Amino acid sequence: MGIQERKEREKEHRREEILNAAQQVFFEKGLQNSTMDEIAELAELSKGTLYLYYGSKEDLYLAVMLRGFDLLHEMVAEAEKQAPSPGEAMWMMGKIYFDFFEKHRNFFRMFHFLQFPGLHKQVSPEMMESCNGQTQKTWNLVIDVFRRGIEQGVFRRNINPVEAAVILWSSANSILLRIDNECDRWKQTLNIDLVQVYFRSNALFLQSVMTPEAHARSSFVRDELPTTTS
Repeated sequence: MGIQERKEREKEHRREEILNAAQQVFFEKGLQNSTMDEIAELAELSKGTLYLYYGSKEDLYLAVMLRGFDLLHEMVAEAEKQAPSPGEAMWMMGKIYFDFFEKHRNFFRMFHFLQFPGLHKQVSPEMMESCNGQTQKTWNLVIDVFRRGIEQGVFRRNINPVEAAVILWSSANSILLRIDNECDRWKQTLNIDLVQVYFRSNALFLQSVMTPEAHARSSFVRDELPTTTS
């Protein structure tokens, strides 16, 4: 191994040490209550060394968040690959997002940094571009499933694939936020199971965008919808 290659491997190893320490601190304390001193101490490095790799605490926060985006993208892409049809792919993606939420709750919470522009001032353009690029990969995957579904007669031709993706994501995300913060209160005060609401919401949306023929074949949607009695 040459000197340059060894230096690059050492640099990458140190970067991983920094990210591991930062992930632990951010998961425990969040962005606002964490400090670079704490991360440096846990990584057993000087604070100055951290700044050689990341220009701000916010850059480091996004670098950890990218781990979550990478993981989510892998899970969604695998679900899409295994699904036999675009309709089932979209249904499985909703289940995968819930699984991600359940298993990686801290990453899910980190994602909402992007919804507060006031916190972006210390983020470098390069890090924001990396973050946007990774999220766009997942968006493109979902949008492509809607497009293929339209071409195959699974989804109605009058839907806009991008709008459909935004509606589905917005609805799912809103309910998951309530599950994260208010699940017990909704159960106690209104006897509402928000987890059930999440899956029924996805089923109702898919029912609304699927063609009648595709919906008739889709037990995975019908099974989630409440039965009615006269």
